[in-house]
Amino acid sequence: MRDDRPLYERDPEAWQVHLAEGNAKQPRKRVGADVLIRNEQGEILLVNPRYKPDWDLPGGMAEANEPPHEAAERELREELGLELWIRTMLVVDWVAPHGAWDDSLMFIFDGGVLNNRQLAALRPMDDELLACKFYPLGAARGLLRPYVHDRLTQALLATQAAAPRYLLNGTDPSSR
Repeated sequence: MRDDRPLYERDPEAWQVHLAEGNAKQPRKRVGADVLIRNEQGEILLVNPRYKPDWDLPGGMAEANEPPHEAAERELREELGLELWIRTMLVVDWVAPHGAWDDSLMFIFDGGVLNNRQLAALRPMDDELLACKFYPLGAARGLLRPYVHDRLTQALLATQAAAPRYLLNGTDPSSR
């Protein structure tokens, strides 16, 4: 007699093997998680990484199976000794393949405004960073890659609107 039940009912173990095979064939995406951190003057914290020519927002790449907000918290701890509870997402940006890189998803989370104690303790904590410093948005334009500056500008708009933004290569797709 033929059993017409779905595989997940007939043979749960075989179904799990089937799912694992399908999962192994799915494409993988890099995920980056940056944090928008401000001082009381509204300036933005930027970091100067040793391994690339441009400044950037603090943050970095998520590790395997690491939620983006936890990647952001970890990167802040490791690179700046900064303990922040990150939850509010401002931007998710799909970045098209470029150069040697496949496409990626880049998040920006709101790190809020640092207090005096946090500001006094702020400094690069590992060899990845040459410096960290607060800049007004206009000055940041000359330090950041153009698409990172666009993403940052959208993150600032998201804080004002209290609504997250979905971007394609740093640009709001609804404005195209």
